[in-house]
Amino acid sequence: MAHSITANLEQEEQLEERAYSKVTWRLVPFLCLCFVIAFLDRVNIAFAKLQMVSELGWSEQVYGFGAGIFFLAYFLCEVPSNLIMHRVGARRWIARIMVSWAVLTGLMAFVHSTTGFYVIRFLIGAAEAGFFPGIILYLTYWYPAKRRSRVIATFMTAIPIAGVSGGILSGWILSSFNGNGGLSGWQWLFILECVPSLIVGIAALFYLDDSIRDAKWLDERARARLIANIEAEASKKQAVSLSAGLRRPVVWLLALAYFGAAMGQYGFGFWLPSIIKNMGVASALNVGLLSAIPYAFGIVAMLVVGRSADRRAEHRWHYLVPCAMAALGLVISALYGRQQVVSLAALTIACMGLQCLAPVFWRIPTSLLGGVAAAAGIALVNSIANLAGFVSPYMIGWIVDQTGSPRFALYVIAAFLVLSAAIIFAIPGHARAHHHRNLGATQ
Repeated sequence: MAHSITANLEQEEQLEERAYSKVTWRLVPFLCLCFVIAFLDRVNIAFAKLQMVSELGWSEQVYGFGAGIFFLAYFLCEVPSNLIMHRVGARRWIARIMVSWAVLTGLMAFVHSTTGFYVIRFLIGAAEAGFFPGIILYLTYWYPAKRRSRVIATFMTAIPIAGVSGGILSGWILSSFNGNGGLSGWQWLFILECVPSLIVGIAALFYLDDSIRDAKWLDERARARLIANIEAEASKKQAVSLSAGLRRPVVWLLALAYFGAAMGQYGFGFWLPSIIKNMGVASALNVGLLSAIPYAFGIVAMLVVGRSADRRAEHRWHYLVPCAMAALGLVISALYGRQQVVSLAALTIACMGLQCLAPVFWRIPTSLLGGVAAAAGIALVNSIANLAGFVSPYMIGWIVDQTGSPRFALYVIAAFLVLSAAIIFAIPGHARAHHHRNLGATQ
């Protein structure tokens, strides 16, 4: 009898593993492709800057404001966008997001005034708002919390993949297309890099399913097992309203912690090409090639740390150590900015730390809230944190204009990373206690 029960349990576990493997192979590569394109379109302005700013006669501060204003729109529109996706479904909403930002990114090629630059960047932010938190929310429809860090880590390899491919591709476009058809290299950059967004956005409408129940490519037993896992986890989460979810202190603490991480991520992403150029690298193609190195190492670090965090069921130290790495790398890069080998090695260490933060971080809020509160809470954390996407590049631009160097800006960003680590160090006990009180109240 015991042997029969054990055999049945093993069969059920094998069924579950096969089902999740099928879900992962079906969804994650496509979502990863979407995010590669999203991140490429978000930060290609960093490479366009190598030609755009001098050609149009703009200051570093103008660039920083234009790069960052994207995130003001993101902040204003992100929570409504995620709530709409929760209502209408991921398939249609993700397709809408990608197609609209593709069109606007293409229009960036024809911007010549600072006003036009600011307006188009703002509209791109509004169009893309809800994409990343929408994907995070979408993954909660398919995976329970214990499987989520690894999946999110795999999905978020899109950022360093975009860094590697985007650096090489953008450098090549700037060097090879400059002057073709009477257009500058930076104009071709926006035109050519908007096309994948348009194609993949349309494909999303036909490829994605809104939930496990809609997945006809899973058999009935697999669907039933995965639905049962999601429903079992949902029953343990507090069913709070939208307003109650947004009033929870832990949500705001998480937002502040992620703001600190995002200060590092966006400061690094928007200014890496310029930092490398300041090392004495003149060619746009060489800047692109060297920019790919930190992100290549970041891919490996992200996957290793995400897997380790899930295997050990420990996320605090898996966040704190990469934070320290990132801060240390930025400080060393600032101190040895003119020594190419040392500075690039330090930037690589910083990038490895930065790429590990988000996959580990998002395991925390997605395990605490469900339903409409999850949609709003995830979007709120991400939207507040993404204000760093405005603050960070604008701050760096202002400091560079004032001092002629990004050194002091890198020190400030490192300090924000230390703050983020301190908050996460303080949160876990509070969050778990709060969560357990919620469970006790609903049992």
